[in-house]
Amino acid sequence: MNTDFDAIVVGSGVTGGWAAKELTEKGLKVLVLERGRALEHGKDYVTEHMPPWQIPFGGKPLRELYARDYPVQSQSFAFDETTRHFWMRDADQPYVQAAPFNWFRANVVGGKSLLWSRQVYRWSDLDFEANGRDGNGIDWPIRYRELEPWYAHVERFIGVSGQAEGLPQLPDGVFQPPMQMFALEKAAKQRIEAAFPERRLTIGRCANLTEALGDRGACHYCGVCQRGCSPGAYFSSLSSTLPAAAKTGRMTLRADSVVEGLDYDPAAGRLSGVRVIDSETGERRRFTSRLVFLCASTLASLQILLNSRSERFPHGLANGSGALGRYVMDHQEGGFAFGITTEFMGRYYRGYRPNGIYVPRFRNLDPARPDGDFLRGYGYQGMAIPLEGRLIATALPGFGAAFKDSLRQPPAWAMFLAAFTECLPYHDNRVMLDERLVDRYGIPQLRFDVRFRENEAKLNADSAAQAEAMLKAAGLQNVVSLARPSVPGDAIHEMGGACMGRDPQTSVLNAWNQAHEVPNLYVTDGAGMSSCGVVNPSLTFMALTARAADHAATRWRDGAV
Repeated sequence: MNTDFDAIVVGSGVTGGWAAKELTEKGLKVLVLERGRALEHGKDYVTEHMPPWQIPFGGKPLRELYARDYPVQSQSFAFDETTRHFWMRDADQPYVQAAPFNWFRANVVGGKSLLWSRQVYRWSDLDFEANGRDGNGIDWPIRYRELEPWYAHVERFIGVSGQAEGLPQLPDGVFQPPMQMFALEKAAKQRIEAAFPERRLTIGRCANLTEALGDRGACHYCGVCQRGCSPGAYFSSLSSTLPAAAKTGRMTLRADSVVEGLDYDPAAGRLSGVRVIDSETGERRRFTSRLVFLCASTLASLQILLNSRSERFPHGLANGSGALGRYVMDHQEGGFAFGITTEFMGRYYRGYRPNGIYVPRFRNLDPARPDGDFLRGYGYQGMAIPLEGRLIATALPGFGAAFKDSLRQPPAWAMFLAAFTECLPYHDNRVMLDERLVDRYGIPQLRFDVRFRENEAKLNADSAAQAEAMLKAAGLQNVVSLARPSVPGDAIHEMGGACMGRDPQTSVLNAWNQAHEVPNLYVTDGAGMSSCGVVNPSLTFMALTARAADHAATRWRDGAV
């Protein structure tokens, strides 16, 4: 195998795939390194449409196995017996928790792009300006105007179904036709917006195609997204960006490649190579390139940077500021409300819509006129659910064909709203190396000390109370709400640790996701985020990656790297 490339991309998930696509299409010869096993789109989705009676033990959780090998991974919404083969065993990714943190990791080419919920929303200047406005964290070195064309660039390629709403706090994008709301959701929208004119309920903006796009087919509502999608109807790097990169003939993809560290050349002031361990053979190899894009996922990228120590950077690569590993964030998802109604008895739907509803942020929209005793805000994801089938069948009398036919007419519907609340960027929310804990390759592992604090608790309580008020306004009965704090990591929206900023004394990356102190290193996954906003972050990760790749390719053509 050739060991010298124009660029090396570490990671093959949502950002690694985008880096590979953009760099190869701009003429660079690219090596993609993925620590997980090889996976072929379509062919290796072995459980995609497996009927329930063919799933071992009916898909029931294997409690002893999960407790031993997957105590963290098995807590994910996307983990079960039809997806377990995509996930990493917890024993293979040990880490220390000074405070509880759930670190979810896939172990295949494509990473968590195969397992995500595909909710994609643009940030607004309300998000980009927040740090500078209220003095928490590092001020972003960019604003919405810098990222807007890259949002559009990404949306056109991945395909986003959604409804334009004209809200400044949730900018509209390039949308395919929206998925349709259920009857209860339509009624709830009308009633909530009448009771709370400043609030909006809309269909989720989802990276699932409602119209064919290129060689990808439209979603057929089969409802088993996390098992893999052979038509490519949902966006994953395995079905979209990696094939685009492969078509150029300039991508080499190497699976089972654990990155041990990045080598820094002090004479040149640049990276000189990437050290890799073959997870199958244990062989160590070194690859060289003019550019390195670190896209291993937020925490894995931080681990690589912290382990890439040298005389110049004894505390981690590009860490002259001391900010590496700090300001780690995740969304809190504890605010929740649920209610039922018999108003829509007999109303049904077709297929399994892989999407829900969304209520955009409505708190603290005007910085000059805050409307809560907390900073920032939250948004809601939710859905109407027919109370039929497996939810209630075991509690109803009956048998045979007539009984099964009766279950096709739901006796009632339920609806829930679940909040994602913003976590402030705290300097001492951090990850660091724990030299006493090494993995089977001898690589030091991470120690987590990330906590939600008073502001997050206030957001959580308010989001639960407002969710309850909205469901009651929508006509739901027996509404209950909860404000149970979640564990950091639960939302799988981890961000920060190598934050972007203007000042090299306080941040790790510049406005182009380029390391201040190592100019041929770009970090474009969630590690570069300077705050966590309210909405799901993956679209912003992809837009930042595409923008950074354009910057890097321009410098490469100009001979600057």
